Amino acid sequence: MDHPTSHPADHPGGPDREVEEILARVEGDVAEPLRTVHRPSLDRGERSIRDTLLRMGSLIEERILLTVDALETHDGEKALAVIRGDEEINELHVEAQDLVVLTIATQAPVARDLRLLLALDRIGYELERIGDSIANVAKRARELAPEPPLDGHVGVPEMGRLAAQFLAETMRAFTDADAAAARSAAARDDAIDAIYHRALERLVILAKADPENVERAMRLLVAARYMERIGDHVTNIAEDVVFLSSGRHEDLNP
Repeated sequence: MDHPTSHPADHPGGPDREVEEILARVEGDVAEPLRTVHRPSLDRGERSIRDTLLRMGSLIEERILLTVDALETHDGEKALAVIRGDEEINELHVEAQDLVVLTIATQAPVARDLRLLLALDRIGYELERIGDSIANVAKRARELAPEPPLDGHVGVPEMGRLAAQFLAETMRAFTDADAAAARSAAARDDAIDAIYHRALERLVILAKADPENVERAMRLLVAARYMERIGDHVTNIAEDVVFLSSGRHEDLNP
């Protein structure tokens, strides 16, 4: 059985953070929306990256809902389709990464353009991690397909529907460069977390009550954990949307 691995919930440090710190020292780190130099080739590159990220977001939203359906209907084939489809999401992520690198290499972006491109790159990373997480939930759904349901799947489908809605709202905020909408959407992570903690408590009770529940409870526990991680990754995207819109770093899940 796969288990959730530790991935940074917040944006990773390293080169991206170092670049931002250097730029901040050079520019004075003025908090304002990211405005780019309007050069046709640079604008086209940034639009292409945004379009690729939007395709990723739309595809992942569909996969989340398909996984929820597979879990609730005990449809192993639907779950398998999500698992196999993760490669398509990975390919889009590579495409976005390549576009970022190509744009930086060929357009020599100035400071604020560079910040925008790095933020877009981070959004691609978060989307790819969401894709991995939902594929792992689909694996659990496929394993559970032949088994009778355990207590209505203890809220995991509800977590998935909330996560899909959260992602859709956040990607709309990204499209509209709407910081207020991103902040509002981020409040959904609290609801996902609340269901997750209730699920943990219920699964422990069910496992203790009957040894025959243990295996299904463990699989649902893993699925719930991955759903909770999806909420964290979408929150990170919302924070990037705020940054792209306002030029400010904000912690939307303190």
